[in-house]
Amino acid sequence: MKRGKWHLLLAVLCLLAGCIRQTEPQTDATPGRPPAEQGRVVAGDQGQERRRRAIVAGSREEKAAVPAAPAAPGRPVLPMRTGMASPMVAADQVLYQPPPMTTESYSPNRESGFVAVGNDPLSTFSIDVDTASYSNIRRFIGQGSLPPAGSVRIEEMINYFDYDYPQPDQGPLSLTLEGGPCPWQPQRRLVRIGLQAKDIDKKNLPPSNLVFLIDVSGSMSAPDKLPLLQRAMALLVDQLDGRDRVAIVAYAGCDRLVLPPTAGSDRKTLLAAIDTLESGGSTHASQGIVTAYELARQTFMPGGNNRVILASDGDFNVGLTSRGDLEKLIERERQSGVYLTLLGFGEGNYHDDTMEILADRGNGNYAYIDSLLEARKVLVREMSGTMFALAGDVKVQVEFNPARVAAYRLIGYENRALADEEFNDDRKDAGEIGVGHRVTALYEVVPAGGEVPVSVDPLRYQQPARTAGAGDELLTVKVRYKPLQQTVSTTIERSLGRETKSLTEVSADFRFAAAVAAFGMRLGDSEYLNGYSYDDIITLARGARGEDRDGWRAEFVKLVEMSEMLAN
Repeated sequence: MKRGKWHLLLAVLCLLAGCIRQTEPQTDATPGRPPAEQGRVVAGDQGQERRRRAIVAGSREEKAAVPAAPAAPGRPVLPMRTGMASPMVAADQVLYQPPPMTTESYSPNRESGFVAVGNDPLSTFSIDVDTASYSNIRRFIGQGSLPPAGSVRIEEMINYFDYDYPQPDQGPLSLTLEGGPCPWQPQRRLVRIGLQAKDIDKKNLPPSNLVFLIDVSGSMSAPDKLPLLQRAMALLVDQLDGRDRVAIVAYAGCDRLVLPPTAGSDRKTLLAAIDTLESGGSTHASQGIVTAYELARQTFMPGGNNRVILASDGDFNVGLTSRGDLEKLIERERQSGVYLTLLGFGEGNYHDDTMEILADRGNGNYAYIDSLLEARKVLVREMSGTMFALAGDVKVQVEFNPARVAAYRLIGYENRALADEEFNDDRKDAGEIGVGHRVTALYEVVPAGGEVPVSVDPLRYQQPARTAGAGDELLTVKVRYKPLQQTVSTTIERSLGRETKSLTEVSADFRFAAAVAAFGMRLGDSEYLNGYSYDDIITLARGARGEDRDGWRAEFVKLVEMSEMLAN
């Protein structure tokens, strides 16, 4: 009995000792603690004592400060204010957390190289007015990581910003050319091509027949997906009137009609329908696409703006899921004259490659919505350009003068390249441009006599290039497009002479577009940057901010600063 009592007493003491150990506080530096429970370390302003705040996983509320400890391994995260379009924080305030798991997908994007003018003096491409790449990149940087290479499309980054191009004197488009030094290769030149679509007063725009196609699958339940989408839709509804018609189709495992065509002035009914949207189930997008286009055709407005607005994270997992099948579906549906707008939402499982291909094949445009401010930019401030097409199948062809240019390189537009003979082929689909939209393209040019960064053997059966009557012309640009509701193209043409301006003499728009291009090249680890650094980009962009009424250019400078920190 005595031995049994001692054994019982010993067991009780061991149990008490274990309880005491379990109640001892753990710090975030405790080895073996699950990553989800690791605290985030905040680096404060210079000159101040570094401090650490323990943050409960999944909570945004900060706990009381604890003594400084070594940072948990992981990637830096830049804090964002809820509901803001951009990080807009001090560049030296950095949070750290382990990298999250992700299944996001992007198309590979190979950088275009130089072409020798003696071998091919023509460069042809389709325009692109999408802006999704820039706001998606902003999301990655704001969360503390450099974006994946496939997410970087330089033309979309450049075209995110406004530039001061003149309104067209006649016709729907104006063409502007400007040349200057290439900031990252001073011995080369940079050429900026700018298109400006005509602005039309809102009251003179045609009525809209809009069919919202809303992804309400289970993957859309996060706050930055369906809830943000509902708030964005409400912003758009406020821009409509009694001439407009709005319908809503929702899809998950199957599709359903949430709202039949309803007058845009009936805001109470429209907002009530938007409020009923709830997420759950798989993603049968292809059937939803068919239903939405059928509904748009049934209520088609001749001479009006007929458009399907597809909002999703691109995670299609039921029905047609391959990109090839989805391409064919969209190409077939676009024959009805119904345009397509893609609005991307969310993170973690975002499928940019699917969203991009749908926009390219559906006579559409594509924006990524990372905040309510971005929704306002796309759906309110730029509504005319986003929703109202002004010209279709817009193509650009540049002919370089071999007497003045040895080689050239189009920056971006890798997935928009066209064969030279497709420029005059009205059957070839190309990009659309909306009311008031601007399109910018940049060429890096090696002057004649300069070192050509591409080696091509001399042609055996061709005579050396000769010029006649070209004078000092550097290049000639032709733009071919179909005016709205016409099937025959119109062409405008303009030449750019040789110029000797310095970088300080070119326009602020020229310098800012160059800074954005250099940033995209830096993110994509371009082989052509010649050591041009983040600091160089920051200096160039700061000096080219101009009026910057909405603060987008100032925000760009912050993103470059943050990217430099992440890269280092």
